[in-house]
Amino acid sequence: MSTTRLSPEKWIDAGFSALCSDGPASLAAEPLARRLGTTKGSFYWHFKDVPAYHAALTRQWHSNALADVVEQLTTEGAPDTRLRTFGHNILKSPTESALRIWAQSEPSVAASMAEVDAERLTYLQHLLNHFGLRNPAFAHAILATLIGLPQSHTTTDPQAAFDALVDTILALS
Repeated sequence: MSTTRLSPEKWIDAGFSALCSDGPASLAAEPLARRLGTTKGSFYWHFKDVPAYHAALTRQWHSNALADVVEQLTTEGAPDTRLRTFGHNILKSPTESALRIWAQSEPSVAASMAEVDAERLTYLQHLLNHFGLRNPAFAHAILATLIGLPQSHTTTDPQAAFDALVDTILALS
């Protein structure tokens, strides 16, 4: 066992990794301690209990996801480039799909996900206005596409598929 004290950030990082590889059941003190080669005592030094850890994990994802939206809002550039970057950032996130699976059984994760999705929809609508596409349902369809592409079991690269969607949007405008 490791004698190095682990930071809360190390536990959070390990949780994201465990969630992606093994699902929500792996987000408990013992399996995480085994993953990190340490004891559960280190876990409980930083987190009151497993629900507190889950809350910290969710807060970290929520904070990172909202920071990404804010960064996109403040980024200069052509709207099509910004739309592609926005989509690619979501598609390349290894935790996005795993968190959505967890959200199906954990209401607090679902609530956090809903807040982030609302901000993402607002940003998408802002971008789509540049193309003359003002129907909010279109922004919703794009977000649903970004959520669903990683779940599809095809040989098509999700980023390439999203780029094809952006190309279609450009052709419409």
